Amino acid sequence: MSVMRFLAGCAVGAALGAVAGVLLAPKSGEETREMLGEMASDLAKKTDATVKDIQKKADDIVSDAQEKSEEIISKLQDMLGKKEEGAEA
Repeated sequence: MSVMRFLAGCAVGAALGAVAGVLLAPKSGEETREMLGEMASDLAKKTDATVKDIQKKADDIVSDAQEKSEEIISKLQDMLGKKEEGAEA
């Protein structure tokens, strides 16, 4: 969770810094609005890419966890089967 908070903080900080820089720049209103629109579009693209990356990593982690749990279950079943065979002998 701390990684998510860090990424969210970075995104918010970058957005606020960019907006402050644009608003304080000596440009006309039309130029400023155009620049803000471009920045919003860029931010949306970057956010989308970051979300997709995080989602892929989460999917990989879930997949790895499923594989590990299946291995553990298989080993436990093998151990139980051997224990039952030893008890029958």
